[in-house]
Amino acid sequence: MFADDSLIPLVDEGLGNSAYLVDLGDGRALAVDASRDLRALHATATRRGLRVAFAADTHLHADFLSGAVQLGHDHGATVLASAAGRRVFAHQGLADGDEVDLGGLTLRALATPGHTDEHLSFLLLDNSTPLGVFTGGSLIVNSAARTDLLGAARTEELARAQYRSLRRLTRLPDETAVWPTHGAGSFCSAPPGTERTTSIGAEKQANPLLAAPDEEAFVSRLSASLGSYPAYFDRLAELNRRGPAVLTAVPSLPALTAGQVRALLADGGHVVDVRPAARYAAGHIPGSLSIPLRDQFATWLGWLLPGEAPIAFVTDEDQDVSEIVWQAYKIGYERLAGRLPGGMTAWQQAGFPASATAFVTPDQAPAAPYVDVRQEAEYVAGHVPGALHLELGALAAHAAEVPHGAVVACGHGERAMTAASVLERAGHIGLTVLNGGPGDYAAAHGRHLTEGGAR
Repeated sequence: MFADDSLIPLVDEGLGNSAYLVDLGDGRALAVDASRDLRALHATATRRGLRVAFAADTHLHADFLSGAVQLGHDHGATVLASAAGRRVFAHQGLADGDEVDLGGLTLRALATPGHTDEHLSFLLLDNSTPLGVFTGGSLIVNSAARTDLLGAARTEELARAQYRSLRRLTRLPDETAVWPTHGAGSFCSAPPGTERTTSIGAEKQANPLLAAPDEEAFVSRLSASLGSYPAYFDRLAELNRRGPAVLTAVPSLPALTAGQVRALLADGGHVVDVRPAARYAAGHIPGSLSIPLRDQFATWLGWLLPGEAPIAFVTDEDQDVSEIVWQAYKIGYERLAGRLPGGMTAWQQAGFPASATAFVTPDQAPAAPYVDVRQEAEYVAGHVPGALHLELGALAAHAAEVPHGAVVACGHGERAMTAASVLERAGHIGLTVLNGGPGDYAAAHGRHLTEGGAR
């Protein structure tokens, strides 16, 4: 019997994704699209007395490492995934129409290519009655996931495949629940909003892509929605095909001395300062990168740093070091050299120099060129007139375009501080970071925001 609380969504707010744990009613569970950070899933399974018997992946994920292999190790789970994905680890390969008996419920594989070539949706059935469908990166709330992850040359082809996949899904009964993986905040392309699950009927009523009159209009609309995405997306699908390494112990961050951190930086490693933006502004290691520890930490770590260089971290003593580790590991960043106990106090006590960055409220901002580092969609929705728009993810390649002494801004201040740290590493001096957003700046300076004008 499938009860209302049999399905438990596990939301990763930072990556904008949902994994699902399904209580099969007999002490076993099905996990769908679980990430390598299994803390919430393990806690939920333990609380409900469940063993994960099946771990299903809808596709070769580009935005996180799958936890399916780890669930196989930890719970003895059978991994269910597309046979067309050519995964090289033990799994039950499924093709369109294949069914798996879950013990009272049935999981049916539906080929829904578009987001990726081998993409499957999983229809959960009670006898012949559809209960819901795990749509992964196919049909999502009010949209469909991006189709450009395999390169620009295949974007249109995959968009057309996505069109056919969505049409196939909408032939399910209107009352069928839709359980997507990608949701608001995901760079796999999801519009803003608070809803993470939906139904076939609701999407037929409200999804702009499903309202497209024909395939050409669908392809045009979907293509127009594709913004930039983190650089690490280009690496993870292959890592997921090979299978992430099984972790037999909780990874940790060793303690480093200030001298070791300095040597790591000199040898081509990276120092990431995870303290809040204001703390970084007041004093930081020259050449370090500011990425405040918050939900979006993994996204910017993976966007701005290569995966193969060692990384040391500067933290506040009250910050959760395990959160740093798991956010890094879930996107395949494992060369974590350690952290500096004592933070900037230890650094300065060792006699090493520190840098500072001006961090000001909108009314304190100087009359200087305004650099907006938000995503294109944010910029188009409203920006300061005359602003230079350079997305944070592309900023390092365009650092020479930024005027010295500029005011660097985003929506609140965190990304802007990250941007300033990128620019300082490129040789910029005299930067000012705005503690606020464009609306705050405009109000303080008697100006009005402008819409449109994408770069």
